[in-house]
Amino acid sequence: MALKKLFGRLTGGTAAPEPAPAHDGAASDSGFFSTQFHDRAEDSQVIATWAARAADVGAQPLDRAVAEPLFVRIWGADRYVAALAANDILKLSRYLHFVTVPADREVIGQDEQGDYMLIVLEGTLAVDRVQPWGGRARLAEARAGDMLGEMSLLDAGTRFSACTTLTPCTLAVVDAQRLDEMIMNEPRLGLALLASLSRRLSLRLRQVSARLSALLSSN
Repeated sequence: MALKKLFGRLTGGTAAPEPAPAHDGAASDSGFFSTQFHDRAEDSQVIATWAARAADVGAQPLDRAVAEPLFVRIWGADRYVAALAANDILKLSRYLHFVTVPADREVIGQDEQGDYMLIVLEGTLAVDRVQPWGGRARLAEARAGDMLGEMSLLDAGTRFSACTTLTPCTLAVVDAQRLDEMIMNEPRLGLALLASLSRRLSLRLRQVSARLSALLSSN
């Protein structure tokens, strides 16, 4: 796992190789869009890769000259993410892939195992829990700066909810392989991203705890 390699590097282990350049396009056979998913899950469930999902939802690559300044602005203004200089945020963005997705497209499916997470740069997405009888319970709406799918990216578990674009959206995508490469080759940036994810997950846990406490108190 990348975290073991990170520990070895920080304690004087062999330096990791330089990362391969990020690829543009909805799918590729290597690099960012590799369909291989190493060391992320041990069961036989099919992994829902971003390469396949991008093709399904009609995702179109966004020119980095347009996308990267947008990412730097949104990431730098978010109080829940680790503080980084603009140059560092730009370096982090090179491990991301930027796409636009039309409205009414499901970019994350409930109960699937995914190897990617999304950062919303523009637009609005619905976060729904699909009920056994087919109804959908709206849990939240995600907007610029929100992250989606990070729990499955970190623990290789199944998705709790479905995420669907309500408007045309601009998204930054990072998959498991690119996250591992970031941790190995840019450990400071990788740890900053992981710290940001941890802060957001902690915030969600506190919100759920507060709701549960209020529910129990009312009984």
